[in-house]
Amino acid sequence: MSIRNTLYLALAFLALTLGASAQDAATYTLTVHMTGFRNNTGNGGVAIFKTPDGWPENNDKSFKHEGVQVANNEATIKFQVPAGTYGVAALHDENKNHKLDRNMIGFPKEGFGFANNPHVGLSAPAFSAATVKVTGDTTVEIKMQYK
Repeated sequence: MSIRNTLYLALAFLALTLGASAQDAATYTLTVHMTGFRNNTGNGGVAIFKTPDGWPENNDKSFKHEGVQVANNEATIKFQVPAGTYGVAALHDENKNHKLDRNMIGFPKEGFGFANNPHVGLSAPAFSAATVKVTGDTTVEIKMQYK
């Protein structure tokens, strides 16, 4: 095999390898739009989780989390994420302390919500009930709930 042919093969292999790596590293926009805030005080916060570990309140174990000012009783946050399945939890952080405040008996004092808007009884829904599969740009609509 000539040096030229060897060089062409090496370049072709490199191009295929780089193409696969670029495809594997693709990210998509996960847009979380929250509505139904009871007021415009504080932030709308979102935490996204790859696994149930820490679900739904431990920001330290979330894949990503972010907060934005509430305006017109709604808020939108966009994340860049690789393809996958994510649990999505939202919070109306009225006092901006980055956690869900509770009253003396443990009921939330601030609003919350989850992907797929599952019914919430006395505890947070299971991780599997609030997941969204991201295979391209994806939008999640969450209606805030207050107890």
